[in-house]
Amino acid sequence: MRRPLLHSKTNTQLSSRTESRTKVEYTGLALEKRLRQKRSLNYVNGFTQLDAGTVTCNHTEIDELIQKIKNEFSDLQPYHYPIGIIAKCYLGDDFIVHTLDTRLEIVKHYKKGEALPSEMDRGKSLALHPSYEFIEVYSDTLRAVSSNGNVAIIKR
Repeated sequence: MRRPLLHSKTNTQLSSRTESRTKVEYTGLALEKRLRQKRSLNYVNGFTQLDAGTVTCNHTEIDELIQKIKNEFSDLQPYHYPIGIIAKCYLGDDFIVHTLDTRLEIVKHYKKGEALPSEMDRGKSLALHPSYEFIEVYSDTLRAVSSNGNVAIIKR
């Protein structure tokens, strides 16, 4: 005897499991392709407004930046997020770049001659390039983001 496919208990359980799954496990070329996608203007603008305040950022501002990262990469696992972001600093002649360490949730502005953490230092000169708004630092690549959201990839 045939069982009806509609309204069956098994079918309901299956659909509820697939609806609750929102993150995708990207690997290899699929992950590369996803991280190459154009960034949203909301995301880009969030980082360009970092210098609008003072040298110190309050935790609310940092939380907002972290949330923008989560929103931009909402379909990715957290370990696929950039480990940090580095950008040119416009707070004055003394400052050259600022960084957002996503693991420690710290924003720091660096003065000329001040050393950056080694993982961020490799993106310093690229962050000063006028074609890019900021640089996303990953363990194996740098992703340079322009003002319109386009992404250029620099492999290690």
